Amino acid sequence: MEILGGPLFAVAGAGESHGPGVSTIVYGCPPGLLLRRTDIQRFLDRRRPGSNRHGTPRHEGDKVALLSGLYNEGNLDALLAGPPIEIVVDGQPQRTESYAEGYTTGEPIASLVLSTSQRSRHYEQFAGPTGAVRPGHTDLVKHAKSQGFVDVRGGGRSSYRSTISDVVGGSIARLWLQENFGTVFLSSIVQVGPLKTEKSLAAHFQERIQTQGHLGVSAQDIGEIEALLDEAEIRALDAAFAEEAGELIKRTRIDGDSLGASVEVVAINPPALLGEPLYQSLKVRLMGALGGLNAVQSCEVGDGAAVVSRRGSENNDPIRHSGYQANSHGGLLGGITTGSPLVCRVGFKPTSTITKAQQSVRKNLEEMEYQLAEGRHDPCVGVRAGVTLESRMAIEVMNAVLMHQSARVDASNFRLFDAG
Repeated sequence: MEILGGPLFAVAGAGESHGPGVSTIVYGCPPGLLLRRTDIQRFLDRRRPGSNRHGTPRHEGDKVALLSGLYNEGNLDALLAGPPIEIVVDGQPQRTESYAEGYTTGEPIASLVLSTSQRSRHYEQFAGPTGAVRPGHTDLVKHAKSQGFVDVRGGGRSSYRSTISDVVGGSIARLWLQENFGTVFLSSIVQVGPLKTEKSLAAHFQERIQTQGHLGVSAQDIGEIEALLDEAEIRALDAAFAEEAGELIKRTRIDGDSLGASVEVVAINPPALLGEPLYQSLKVRLMGALGGLNAVQSCEVGDGAAVVSRRGSENNDPIRHSGYQANSHGGLLGGITTGSPLVCRVGFKPTSTITKAQQSVRKNLEEMEYQLAEGRHDPCVGVRAGVTLESRMAIEVMNAVLMHQSARVDASNFRLFDAG
């Protein structure tokens, strides 16, 4: 069974790239969180196709409808003010209202996002046993694994469209974590192709922590950085780098090619003591969640491979009574959080689907000169990936919080009547 997170907070999704829609079920959100449809929508708007001019030219509205797991006893009108849902079955219209805002009940939260901009004819050249295989894509292995019963339109579940569920579940996790701990998740593009920037979120917030003398970062400080990221040409802390990278992506698209990217993702103000020292190490969980995203080729924690050339005296993070004075370990020691920002850096390969001619085979292994007939694809998948990485990190942190909490039993939570 494919789920994100788990066992206490888990996200399950269903839906293909060119199917009718993507459904999501979120398990394990504690009761009492005020959740608005618009809270989730603002994160989906960052993920959706067409949200950045340097991404895919495909435009999707990607409007979410909430179907379960909320209640608003004092204001049913507000609960039922979500987008109306209507389908026609056997000639009979079936209409209902979705949820707009309410409090989580602890029961599964279900959502639906319809797909409205499919162009399935773009994928006819990949259909059947003589269909073309895109180098670097899953076409051949998925065809063989499914014994030919595979949806070739947009890559099916291998499409980036499946990450709608990641963002829906991650939105709920990050809202709960921000309300209870002040935890905020951010990401910044730090490399596109050969272009790199030295400006990083990790360095910025570590400098702020050292200046103020304690671990917590204020909402104002975080808001200022979010504003810079929102205003940049692509979502990067370094505006000059973002401009240059945007131009490189534009030229590469015209050439019919694609680019890789590196994205830094951080959790500011994370709870300390999350994770276990071995098989449930939060480091292992994060590397699996982030590294398991399609097109990801590498995932580093903290300073990553840069620590290899250091001596222990250079790499050890000094400790004072206020906390760690550096963060080369990315907020994790022995797989357990220290309270310092969680820091990961994720490397994406260049998009596999390009228009340049390449050597390939058909699904029957007949050799061919392959060239994409038509399609709408991201020339650099890292441009839209940040919100998905933030969401996956939030889901794992949320699950780790609930796991940590479950190990500390409060007897008052197990009473129905007064003891007398």
